Formats: sequence, C-alpha cells, structure tokens
Amino acid sequence: MVSALLLAGAVLSISTSPAAPLPFRWGSDGHEMAARAAAETLPADLPGFFRDAGEQLVYLNPEPDRWRNRPLRFMDQGWSYDHYIDLENIPPGALEEGDRWAFLRALYQSGMERPERDAGFLPYRILEMYQRLVTEWRLWRQETDPRRKAWIEERIVNDAGILGHYVTDAANPHHTTIHFNGWSANAPNPEGYTTDREFHARFESDFVRRRVRYDMVRSRVTADPASVAGNARAAVMTHITDANAQVETLYRLDRDVGFAETSPDDPRTRDFAADRIAAGAVMLRDLWWSAWLESATDPE
Repeated sequence: MVSALLLAGAVLSISTSPAAPLPFRWGSDGHEMAARAAAETLPADLPGFFRDAGEQLVYLNPEPDRWRNRPLRFMDQGWSYDHYIDLENIPPGALEEGDRWAFLRALYQSGMERPERDAGFLPYRILEMYQRLVTEWRLWRQETDPRRKAWIEERIVNDAGILGHYVTDAANPHHTTIHFNGWSANAPNPEGYTTDREFHARFESDFVRRRVRYDMVRSRVTADPASVAGNARAAVMTHITDANAQVETLYRLDRDVGFAETSPDDPRTRDFAADRIAAGAVMLRDLWWSAWLESATDPE
C-alpha cells in the first residue's frame, strides 16, 4: 500500500465494464515508487542478481492488483482478502494465531459470519511470502548446479516482488481499517469524516499520481536497513498498527485540506502520502534484507 498511496488493495467494487479488472489501488504509481526506493537502498552484501533486479521488482509490486478481476472468479476470490486487515473487527488474541487457518478458525469461533471478508488476511499474506523468500534463499545457498541456481534466482525475484505489494498495501491506513473507503456507517462519526465511497481511490491513486513525486519518497528512505530476521512477525504487526494509527489523520486531512483534484496543493497532504509510501519502502527493504540474513541458518 500510498494498495500503498501506496498502492493498496481494499475491497473496492468499481469496474469500468463487466470484463474489466478492478482499478489499481495505492495505484500502481505508489506501489512502484515504494519498490524503487526499497531496491535502490539495498545493502551491497545482497547477491548481485537481486540488486540488479530493481526494474523487475518495481514492475511486480502492483502485480496482485492485476489479478483482481471479478469475472475471473477463481483467481479473484483466491487473493481478494489478502490486501487488508480490518483491525477494529479482530477479536482479542486472534492475530496471535500461528497461521491463517488457525486465525480463520478463531474468527469463526468468535461468531463472525464472513471472517475472510470482515477481517482480511494481510499480515498472514506478508508472513507467508516472507517465509517463502527465506526458503528460496536457503535453497539458493545450497544449490551447486548453475542452471538450477538460475531457476531459484527467478523464483526469489518473483516472490520478493509479490511480497512487496502487500507490504506497501499495509502502509496505507485504508488497508488496516473498517474505514477503508469512506468512514464506516457502522461506527460513530462525530467529527464528520467523509463517507464518500471514492475516497480510497481518490487518495492512493489519483492524488499520488498528481501530487507525489518519486524524489519525495526516495529522500525519506535512508540507506541503513534494519534486520528483523527471526522477528519478522512483530515487525510486520508494528508496520500495520503504525499505519492504522494514521487513519484519523488521513480522514482529517481529507476533510480540512482535501485530496481531490480541486483541493489546494498543500504540503500537509503531500507529506502524508510520501511518508506512507516511504514507510512501505523501508519495511519492504528491511524484509528483503532480513530474508537473506535469516536464510543463513536452518530452521530449528
């Protein structure tokens, strides 16, 4: 996700025609900016083939939104609920479950009728892809056949690019809340936040395309990666809760300044969007780096 401006992927229902794919979230612009900033700040210790794959990693970041096509239901429904987590709907302790299926069972046991829709799986999708990346790096380290090693390299780049989509989605506050596209009618709204069902796209796609330049994002991403190897789950949850803490700030900015084409070109809205995209880039870069480090040891 800033699906983030980031590039996000909340459950919008807009479609230009029955056969058309759903519009991109964070829009592809935000997703690509986050991926580019992450790739440009990778440590030199990472293998060269990965550091040289920057353009491919940028291209792949919006990829999961390209799979969101309602007429192709098997594909669309297989991934639709991985782009978000509605934290307000999650019962206590459920996010401590060890995998998405245990999490889903906990949601059903809490009485939730449509947990995949009303909760989402975003943190689990990120961790699933992260562990795949760790696994592929381990295979790469062990492989001696040059041809097979090249195949593993292709898988590493592909999985790292897809991981990037969900990490950047998670940086967009819209992807962490029931207020994913206008303030929910099921929640109090004493501050008069918008209920406009176009807000998600207006912010992360339209506004980012018009007002956020790549240099604004890149300048916020310093070249000092932090390892979360062995602690990725906690880091991912912090990334998500940090974004969720910005939900009301996002809605206040929309109310008081605006993200529409006719809204003033205000540094407060530009900085907010650039900050969120950069947060996605930093988390993504750190997860790429940490997967490499973690792969140096075998799991217990």
